Amino acid sequence: MTDKTATLSLNGSDNSYPVLEGSVGPDVVDIRKLYGQTGAFTYDPGFTSTASCQSAITYIDGDEGILLHRGYPIDQLAQHSNFMEVAYLLLHGDLPSGDELKEFDYTISRHTMVHEQLAAFYRGFRRDAHPMAIMCGVVGALSSFYHDSTDITDPQQRLIASHRLIAKMPTIAAMAHKYSIGQPFLYPDNSLSYTGNFLRMTFGVPAEPYVVNPIVEKAMDRIFILHADHEQNASTSTVRLAGSSGANPFACIAAGIACLWGPAHGGANEAALNMLREIGDVKRIPEYIARAKDKNDPFRLMGFGHRVYKNFDPRAKVMKQTADEVLKELNLTDPVLDVAKELEHIALNDPYFIEKKLYPNVDFYSGVILNAIGFPTEMFTALFALARTVGWVAQWNEMISDPEQKIGRPRQLYVGATQRDYIPVGER
Repeated sequence: MTDKTATLSLNGSDNSYPVLEGSVGPDVVDIRKLYGQTGAFTYDPGFTSTASCQSAITYIDGDEGILLHRGYPIDQLAQHSNFMEVAYLLLHGDLPSGDELKEFDYTISRHTMVHEQLAAFYRGFRRDAHPMAIMCGVVGALSSFYHDSTDITDPQQRLIASHRLIAKMPTIAAMAHKYSIGQPFLYPDNSLSYTGNFLRMTFGVPAEPYVVNPIVEKAMDRIFILHADHEQNASTSTVRLAGSSGANPFACIAAGIACLWGPAHGGANEAALNMLREIGDVKRIPEYIARAKDKNDPFRLMGFGHRVYKNFDPRAKVMKQTADEVLKELNLTDPVLDVAKELEHIALNDPYFIEKKLYPNVDFYSGVILNAIGFPTEMFTALFALARTVGWVAQWNEMISDPEQKIGRPRQLYVGATQRDYIPVGER
C-alpha cells in the first residue's frame, strides 16, 4: 500500500480511499468501504476495470505485449522450458531444481490413470457429443471417485487434488477423442513425457506401437505452455468464483471448462480455423479482406487482434515459429494452410491491419498447428482446457490460501420495476 489516496465526491460529501500498489502494473483504488460510506456501488460491466483479487501468478501488460509467469517472460519459458516445469512454477512460485522437477514429473505420471468405472461415463454420451460437453461431465464426476482430496481446508488434500487434475486431464481429453471415433481407450504410458503420453493416447492404437514425433511433441508442449495461464480471464474468474463458495476442486475446474467452451474465449481457435475453411482458397482472400474492412458487413476475421493485447500477442510470436517448424516437418499440402499463410502475410503488411493493430494472435496459429497435427476442430478447445487446468489449479490454490478472499458477490444496477401490488389472476 502507498500513502496515495483517491477522493470521491458524492452527494455533497468527500470520501478518501486508499490506493494499492502492486509490484508492477496499474495502481488499484481500494473501494471496499464505498457502499458503507456512500450507499453507492461502482458500475463495471465485464469487470474490465476491477481487480477482484491479489495474485502473484501471472502479469500481463497488454499495451507492451508482456506476459510473465511468476516473473518469467512467456517467450523464454516457451523456448527453453517444458510444460511440467512451467506447471511446477505456476503451482509453487519458483522454477524447480533438478530433483524437484524429477519428483514432480514422477508424481504427475503416477496419477495419469483414471478410475476404471469412469470409462462407463463416456458410453452415456452420444458418439457425436462435443468433447467439451464430455469433459464438463467427466471432470465434475471426479469428485465422486476421489473423496480423499476434496477437503479444501487441508493443504495436503489440495495438493493431491491439484496433481490429480493436472495428471488426469490429458487422459480424459484423449478418451473423449477416442470415444468420438469409436476406437478403444489407451492406458497411459509412464515411460513417456506428459505431452508424448497425451499424443500416444490420442493417436495410438493397441494393434501397433506408437512412435512420438519429437517435433510434434515439442510443438504440443509449447502450445500447452502458451495456454497454461492468462491472469483473471473469464474461465479463471469462474474457477475462483466457484471456489469462493467452498466448492470442491473438481467442481471448480469443471465450471472453468464450461466457461472456456464459449466461442469468445476458448473456442476462438476453433472459430479461426472454421473461418479459414470458409475462405477455402487463396484466390478468395481479397473478397474476405474487403468484407473485414466494411463496417456494414458483420463478417469478422477470427484469430486477429486481442482484447488485452493492444500491440501484439507475445504468445503469437512463439506460436508462429512453432507453426513453421511443424508444417516443415510434416510437409503437408492443405488449402487451409495455404490460406492461413497468405492471410498472415497480408495482415502483417496491410496498412489497415497495422493501423488497427490486428495482428495474428495465438488462436490463429494454434488452430493451424493443431489442424496440421491431425486434431479434429472440435478437440481444439478441449486441448485448451487441458493446458489451462494448470493455471486454474494454481489460481484456485492461491485463492483458497488468501485470507482476504470472500465468497464472490457482485452487485448490480437495478433497472426493473419498482414495488407493485399483486393482482389476482381474474382481475388482470
